[in-house]
Amino acid sequence: MEENILVTGGCGFIGSHIIDQLVKDGYFVTVIDDLSAGTNLQYIHNYIKDKKVDFYQFDIRDFEKLLKLDREYSCIIHLAAQPDVKVSVNNPRLDFEVNVDGSFNILELMRKKDIPKMIFASSGGTIYGETQQSNNENQPLKPISNYGAAKAAIEMYCSSYSSLYSMQITSIRLGNIFGPRSTHGVMYDFYRKLKKNPKELVILGDGKQTKTYLYISDTIEAFNLLLNYENKNYFDVFNVSSNETISVTEIADELTEALGLSNVSYMYTGGKRGWKGDIVFTSMDTNKIRSLGWSNKITIREGIKLYVKWLNEQKY
Repeated sequence: MEENILVTGGCGFIGSHIIDQLVKDGYFVTVIDDLSAGTNLQYIHNYIKDKKVDFYQFDIRDFEKLLKLDREYSCIIHLAAQPDVKVSVNNPRLDFEVNVDGSFNILELMRKKDIPKMIFASSGGTIYGETQQSNNENQPLKPISNYGAAKAAIEMYCSSYSSLYSMQITSIRLGNIFGPRSTHGVMYDFYRKLKKNPKELVILGDGKQTKTYLYISDTIEAFNLLLNYENKNYFDVFNVSSNETISVTEIADELTEALGLSNVSYMYTGGKRGWKGDIVFTSMDTNKIRSLGWSNKITIREGIKLYVKWLNEQKY
């Protein structure tokens, strides 16, 4: 019998790549996406046409529509979110309503429909807060942004729901994910700026902000591994990222090189953060998922070259 998986936010950057993998592996997929934040059906259109994917356009805050879904699902992959830290600072209520209330609706859907398993896309880049060391999964959570607080809050609900209702819930604390189909984040921002003005690049903050990144294909392998992982603890957490870190200025250097530019003048806006809630340093200990056999195959610098190649092909 064909196994059905529900994916929220399935039209987005990470979501559309996950759909590719699920369809390839023979799953039937239901996608929920409200098509906000510039997403569309571009990457899943053919799957819908070939009846390998059902698509519903609505917001996860609409619980009544969630309850009307009529298939039996073996798992939910929950990606739908308000994804911008800056928006969470300027409009905290919106962030709460989507990332906390909306995610709570997904847990309630699991409870009411007896859906046994979920993979939740959390955030390793914001949930730990301001630290100077490599964070492992046992690190106390001290987010400094509303976005990070929302992810932490839902992880706590994932823990309680998994215990109370015997659900297998795995939270994936993602580093900064990048690669083809991404149209946000520092790399995309720098690319657009350099295309507009190849002589000068404005960099938010002091350029020393140092973070961990992961290329999209390695990210999908981690999701695929954890989809098939038998979670004996009901609720479990995994950091998913590379072991490398790179500064904002180093990203600018890699992009200018990949674009074949020289003598680019960097203009820094000043201050140690790019924006309120920006984490100055993030490093993640990924030994836990590596112990299951996962490893990233593409370095940050290799990934930047691949990403720039894709962006050039799209003529952004």
